[in-house]
Amino acid sequence: MDIKHRAYEFAKQVILFTDEQQYNKVYTSMIDQLIRSSSSIGANLVEGYAGASKNDFIKFYTIALKSANETKYWICLLRDTILKEHKERLNSLLREADELSKIVATIIIKTKSND
Repeated sequence: MDIKHRAYEFAKQVILFTDEQQYNKVYTSMIDQLIRSSSSIGANLVEGYAGASKNDFIKFYTIALKSANETKYWICLLRDTILKEHKERLNSLLREADELSKIVATIIIKTKSND
């Protein structure tokens, strides 16, 4: 599975997981941030892949990397606060976000070194 499809599947899993949860309205913004950052990974990979230049590609992949790192932050915060009972599922999502960030970082580094 290529990175764009993997990021799509990850965002889908985050959305499905958050849809199943019940939480106090005070946490809505954290859930929204998680959905936004997780879906931003794939969106920026697609945008970068369709970019007009190598610089466009690197720019959008860098944004995707930042989104993956932000996603890890939100997952950890949710895991350690309101959704403690779902620790194992959140750790699974965290591992996937971490793998995505490593793959994207490697792609960025390799693309930059091909100058």
